[in-house]
Amino acid sequence: MTLQTARRQGRELLEKAGVEVPALTADVLLCFAMRCERTYLFAHPEQELREVEWLHYGRYLHERMKGKPTQYVTKRQEFYGREFRVSPDVLIPRPETELLVDTVLKESPGGVIVDVGTGSGAVAVTLALELNRPVVAVDISAPALRMAAGNAERLRAPVSFLQMDLLGGFAAGTVDVVVSNPPYVPAADAPTLSREVHDWEPHLALFAGEDGLDIYRRLVPEAWRVLRVGGFLAMEIGAGEANALREMLSNWKDVRFFEDLAGIPRVVTGRRPKGA
Repeated sequence: MTLQTARRQGRELLEKAGVEVPALTADVLLCFAMRCERTYLFAHPEQELREVEWLHYGRYLHERMKGKPTQYVTKRQEFYGREFRVSPDVLIPRPETELLVDTVLKESPGGVIVDVGTGSGAVAVTLALELNRPVVAVDISAPALRMAAGNAERLRAPVSFLQMDLLGGFAAGTVDVVVSNPPYVPAADAPTLSREVHDWEPHLALFAGEDGLDIYRRLVPEAWRVLRVGGFLAMEIGAGEANALREMLSNWKDVRFFEDLAGIPRVVTGRRPKGA
């Protein structure tokens, strides 16, 4: 079978299965099977696939047709120009979360940075490399921490990892920056999610109670406790949650919201003022 035929058949199979962007997805999976760049497919359309390449490609197509996200098939996702390894143990890093990183890079002070709910480690590793200083990353999930630690080691990022529930292991007034992309999907929205998200991504990293705000209700006061006076808090938020977060942060200083490319408030920041 030639590359041209493999691409066409892959596209048709994925299209029938209702997979979005079937042509691009077929190319990505074929490249993964052949360990090549996509430009190679365009330059060598008549090249014959080796048997092992066809077997791998067929398996990857079958997995994707069953709903498994492409990133979990290839075990990788790009974030902030770097390649991160992912698995169903961690949420797939989204482009929207790059706004959270951008905001911290522009707005936060120096000092101790703690990434809460690190997942794949994308935020913590990126901040450590962009700022060229150590970052502490925490997560309640041991499998997620193993994935994040592997990403940090492979990318040579100075990140240390701790297993804990939110910020419970930190003493009061010992942190300068708290950054988090916590779970914020309302449980009531579960039926509306795509099968790729609902059936494959970890629910622990997705859902936060009926209204999606349960983690914020705990994280905001914990951040207040561990941050030094003037310390910086930055969190990604879900669509429609800005008003609730504004109320939760009513006692904080310099509360600001940052919109994503769709005009949706996606990141909220604030500073810890003096007070009990």
